[in-house]
Amino acid sequence: MTEKTYTLLGADRKPYESTIPGTLGGHRDGRIYGRMDCPAALRAIANGGYVKNRVFFADETAAIAAGFRPCGACLPEKYAAWKQARKETG
Repeated sequence: MTEKTYTLLGADRKPYESTIPGTLGGHRDGRIYGRMDCPAALRAIANGGYVKNRVFFADETAAIAAGFRPCGACLPEKYAAWKQARKETG
C-alpha cells in the first residue's frame, strides 16, 4: 500500500510532498495563514470560495518564512502583534 502524502508549501513558497499533514492552512493570494478550523476560512469554503488558493504549512515558522501573515479571525493575538510590528517598522 502506498503511503498517503500531503502537499505543503515550504518557506520558499514551493510545494513539496509530506507524509505528515500540515498543521496550518493559508490563502495563497491573501498571504494569510491560520488554524485548520478557522471560522473565516470555513465560511469562505462553504460559500464556494477559497479552495483554489488554499495552501498548507507544516508549522508557523514555514508560513512566516514564506511571507504569510497571521489570520485576524482565528489568531487575533498573533495578528495584533504582527500588525503592531509592521506599524513600528514603517
